Amino acid sequence: MALASGTAVAQDAAAGQTKAAMCIGCHGIQGYQASFPEVFKVPMISGQNSGYIAAALAAYKKGERKHPTMRSVATSLSDKDMADLAAFYEKHGATDVKTVATAPQPSPAVAALLAKGACASCHGADFNKPVAPTYPKLAGQHGDYLYASLRAYGTEGKAQVGRANAIMGGQVKAFSRAELKQLADYMASLPGDLKVVRQSSFR
Repeated sequence: MALASGTAVAQDAAAGQTKAAMCIGCHGIQGYQASFPEVFKVPMISGQNSGYIAAALAAYKKGERKHPTMRSVATSLSDKDMADLAAFYEKHGATDVKTVATAPQPSPAVAALLAKGACASCHGADFNKPVAPTYPKLAGQHGDYLYASLRAYGTEGKAQVGRANAIMGGQVKAFSRAELKQLADYMASLPGDLKVVRQSSFR
């Protein structure tokens, strides 16, 4: 796995569990909401692709993603730390029991937006099986977080908000904010692997 240094780093989920204390205070609380620099529920990361988690942490560390708290956390992590945490959270809360839920069909308007953005070409037909491990699962993620993230890709010149990603930056500029909200709300309504798993800070 290539991280901030551009070198491949082995992952150790067991080691990641011992390093997750700083993550628990936000990502381990059901319904926890960030209040700065924007208000939204912090994303569910248990069950997320390890490649995406590691890439996101590296982007926060390099300043390609702007968020004061996440920048502070990421700058304290080595590439090995990021790889281990990513491996831990990918498996966190996973069980052998799989529930099968029927995904709601998008409205004609949302279906047109999904086709316009070719969203499934990267994030998978059900938005839960991305075509590459560095792409995130979106199904079931908090809608307000997804909406804030989409807007961030189209935000430039702000110190506390924004995400530098050429592909996503180009994508979101083709949509109005109301359309981005529709996309986010639909993806949030889908069944997926993402969850919040309560964690104890005492070990």
